[in-house]
Amino acid sequence: MSPKKNNPVNLVLLWHMHQPQYQDIVQSRFFLPWTYLHAIKDYADMAYALEQNSAAKAVVNFTPVLLDQIEEYCEQLSRCLDNLEAGSSPELGDPLLQALIRESLEDEEEKRALLVQCTRANEKNIIDRFPEYKHLVSLSKSVINKPGVPLYLNEQFYFDLLVWYHLAWMGESVRLENRTVSVLMGKGHNYSHVDRIALLKVIRDEIREVIPRYKRLQDDGRVEISFTPDGHPILPLLFDFKSADQSNPGTVVPEGNYPGGEERAKRHIKTGLKKFETHFGHKPSGCWPAEGGVCTRTLKALEDEGIQWAASGGGVLRKSLSKSHLENVRIHHGFHVDRQDITCFFRDDNLSDMIGFTYYDWNEEDAVNNLIHHALNIGDACNHAKDTIIPIILDGENCWEHYRHNGYYFLQKLYKKIAEHPMINLTTFSDYLSKYHKPTKLKHLVPGSWVYADFGTWIGSTDKNRGWELLCQAKEIYDYTLTTGTLTPEEEQRAEQQLSICESSDWFWWFGDYNAAESVSDFDRLYRLHLKNLYRLIKQPIPSVLEETISVGHGNPENDGVMRRSE
Repeated sequence: MSPKKNNPVNLVLLWHMHQPQYQDIVQSRFFLPWTYLHAIKDYADMAYALEQNSAAKAVVNFTPVLLDQIEEYCEQLSRCLDNLEAGSSPELGDPLLQALIRESLEDEEEKRALLVQCTRANEKNIIDRFPEYKHLVSLSKSVINKPGVPLYLNEQFYFDLLVWYHLAWMGESVRLENRTVSVLMGKGHNYSHVDRIALLKVIRDEIREVIPRYKRLQDDGRVEISFTPDGHPILPLLFDFKSADQSNPGTVVPEGNYPGGEERAKRHIKTGLKKFETHFGHKPSGCWPAEGGVCTRTLKALEDEGIQWAASGGGVLRKSLSKSHLENVRIHHGFHVDRQDITCFFRDDNLSDMIGFTYYDWNEEDAVNNLIHHALNIGDACNHAKDTIIPIILDGENCWEHYRHNGYYFLQKLYKKIAEHPMINLTTFSDYLSKYHKPTKLKHLVPGSWVYADFGTWIGSTDKNRGWELLCQAKEIYDYTLTTGTLTPEEEQRAEQQLSICESSDWFWWFGDYNAAESVSDFDRLYRLHLKNLYRLIKQPIPSVLEETISVGHGNPENDGVMRRSE
């Protein structure tokens, strides 16, 4: 007997919140501002959208490397503002925020750096939206590359540009709700030191509320919070470089394997869980592995730590079904791999990419109706089986600047219309698993990620492999140093923290001439800085090769390369 055709289709929205480690942990200095800018814009707006729709649910995934940076910003900003009130000279590890509180600007290189950074924003939806900011950006771009010219711009110009940069990056909810922001925007120009301190307090308040807001949503049963292993590594590559060849035969990988990779993979999982519990008060049920990177050993390692579900890309499922010789299988379902009990869900790549790359220039009503139309079609195709599930998974921060008003109106309509729809059950993965206990058996899991269902984004090209070779060399010296007993326990702990940063997927994502030159340069320098810091922390000579550029970009990727389509 076929199922009754009146069961609503289950739908999960998973928003992945992540930022690479932009901080030099040796000097406590941030080299790029994206963590705090996304905090005052996207993390604030995403929380607000859920707070305003009481019937809505979502899964929000926080990476430990993001939580670490949010915590560091909170500490630095609170200490800075306390020092200002006490009349002492405060120091901040972020050059943009430090410039915001200066009494004066004198250094020409600092001024030029401000001109460059404060014009880095979406032109259509951020710069052009605010006439005062647009005018300042236009003037800045006209003089950036002209030697000596920035000296002829008066100091007030730089302070006004700096204030407007932060006002323009504010989340729409902050712009609507915060009186200080409203007053500063109304003033328009000639921002005083008092104005800039007031703006810094807003930034501090928004950043320190990020984690508590999501914890409240979690405690109210509105949000399930999941985790990613500590440093955001591609776990299958730590286990075995040949995972890349299994997902894409012919991929050329470095010789051998990552030294001690299995132990490191498990360490990232354990450390990530510990940090999660510190911030959210309990152990998570689910995991979005970095970049949805999965293999059988990855799922086993997660299951051994009590994780009940993980997720990956839809392309991984398609390859795995083909290898398992399974046909006519419902892909919108939970899966058990081999004899493991952990449930693996696979992203609906089409709908996820529609939010990430297509709907931003649609009318919000039409976009949400279109998504609902697709979801109902999936329900029909699955004969309205009650355990049908549609996982929509994408970055929680990187697409919204391409939407009108930072996606504010799209998100409001999305949550409201889906939560109220009688044939859609907006849920979480854990709530789903509490009701449905018959996942599909999958005999073989082909290793892969959400990007093209392989690992080519992180390994296989000359520059990516060079990055891995440098990391392997550093890891071997790290391992040797630990055997000598020359480091104190505290020094070992700090070096291990730095190693975790070096093992992140983020550096390898950006290596490649298909990426933009400025971004490749930023991440090339950051990666080599982190490797140098590792050598410093284990008290070993820094190889001269770390002065050499690893990768150079020449491309003009969609959405600046921070997001990619799954295919």
